[in-house]
Amino acid sequence: MEEGKTERTILLVEDNDKQAHLIAEALKESSVPHQMVLVKDGVAALAYLRHEGEYNQRTRPDIILLNLNLPKKSGKEVLAEIKTDPKLKRIPVLVLTDSKSKEDILKSYELHVNCYITKSDDLSQLSKAVRKIEEFWLEIVTLPKE
Repeated sequence: MEEGKTERTILLVEDNDKQAHLIAEALKESSVPHQMVLVKDGVAALAYLRHEGEYNQRTRPDIILLNLNLPKKSGKEVLAEIKTDPKLKRIPVLVLTDSKSKEDILKSYELHVNCYITKSDDLSQLSKAVRKIEEFWLEIVTLPKE
């Protein structure tokens, strides 16, 4: 790790293996030291964030990349629980989803999402978006500490 650079933890909540792989590959090119943790459903995301069960020794994420369309518990339900939990609400949540629905966008912002990004079907565009997320959220922004 480069001196002066803190390793960041990114929690990716994504049930689509192909998209999770593409996001991980885009982040591999990052100049910011980081670890990416993948969970595949909303229940696992909340267990991770609350250090429950198999996640009891996990690091608190610096940012969360959250898909809305998840099994077990939707991304909107996860977002609502994060943003109403005093211990979690300061973690930036970035919705990264296929949904272009006006209702999903409005509801996400009503639930205090930090930003809403619609995934592109074009692999190079998705990779570019992930690199921009990394650049802005991990290099430019000052993130809150636990």
